[in-house]
Amino acid sequence: MQKKLIALAVAGAFVVPAAFADSGNVVIYGKMSASYDLVDGGYDAGRNLGAVSSARNAQISDNSSRIGFKGSEDLGNGLSAVWQIENTIFPDSAAATATNSNGSWNARNTFVGLSGKTWGTVILGRHDTPYKLSTRNLDVFADGIADNRSIMGGGVATTAAGAGTVGASFDGRQNNVIAYISPSMNGFSAAIAYVAGAENAYTSNANKKGNAWSGMVNYSNGPWYGALAYERHNLGTAGIGNLATPIAALADKSEHAWKLGVGYSANNFKVGFAYERTNDDFNSVVNTGRGGNDLLGHNAYYLSGAYTFGNNAVKAAYTHAGDLSGYANSGAKQWSLGLDHMFSKRTKVFALYTKLTNDNNVAYGLIGGSNGGVAGGITGAAASIATASSPSAWSFGMTHDF
Repeated sequence: MQKKLIALAVAGAFVVPAAFADSGNVVIYGKMSASYDLVDGGYDAGRNLGAVSSARNAQISDNSSRIGFKGSEDLGNGLSAVWQIENTIFPDSAAATATNSNGSWNARNTFVGLSGKTWGTVILGRHDTPYKLSTRNLDVFADGIADNRSIMGGGVATTAAGAGTVGASFDGRQNNVIAYISPSMNGFSAAIAYVAGAENAYTSNANKKGNAWSGMVNYSNGPWYGALAYERHNLGTAGIGNLATPIAALADKSEHAWKLGVGYSANNFKVGFAYERTNDDFNSVVNTGRGGNDLLGHNAYYLSGAYTFGNNAVKAAYTHAGDLSGYANSGAKQWSLGLDHMFSKRTKVFALYTKLTNDNNVAYGLIGGSNGGVAGGITGAAASIATASSPSAWSFGMTHDF
């Protein structure tokens, strides 16, 4: 499983089976996943600082369902053309909205490129960054309401002062990407990507165009997996750069993050650990009065484990974020427990419980697995979440891969 994930790490399934290597053939693949979720905003009038009531809801949620088309053409001398078109599917909703990409062909990883057996692969298009993908295989609750991206990568959160926990998400799927992926060498592989920024026209010389760099190195050998990743954002003017900024004054500022991941699988056990650190130069603009130039920089870590018995798996995970540099009492923690039952290699049902606890000056939310994490969860940007809240959810669902 780990070797397959590394092969998919930056550009999905690059290696197309020989039967589909001719230009006239297309591979159709995807995943359908939906769950019945009971969610609670976790507001306590005696503790919360925000003036909202606790939100409780029962809902059918999407969990990053998708459909994709991919293929390759053998160009001779070890060279192939590769391509992929992938879109999000929302089985619980047909209408396209601001948080729903139905109707768009390329909402997910979509690219075209060249691949060489000895030198690697280059792609152009829209794609997850290497930083994001470096530790996704360690998340035992990936693409559901207990996904660790509620906190890791900056999460979906607001602070008491109205800022996010990062300027732009470090778990993003970016437009205008050019990426290089190396071949595997003695268990090692690497990837680097450049995000060119938005293609909107400048309206004045004061406008700044955002861009980003992202890279990772992976290692897989037997039961061991390891990853080291780094990403830097140069934030552009709102509406010009495509790296979103929570505060207009942050245009032309920068932030960066690095992450370390380790995984081990043996017999029926699997454990994983990821640690990340973010830093920025935002405090010179916001000036919170706390020392240093770092405003939203913080540490975060994730610990997961799973035990398989027969056709079942028990899973547990814990995620923690430390205080933001510019704000006291702005950390959060999340723990999750779950049970999977596999009917086959492609079909499973699952049940889980997750709870996230915010400190007094921050509001992380349960993001769910839908298109960046809005549908199917409770987010920090929504009116149903307040600082110091403790959102939680029960989730019962089914997943089928095809």
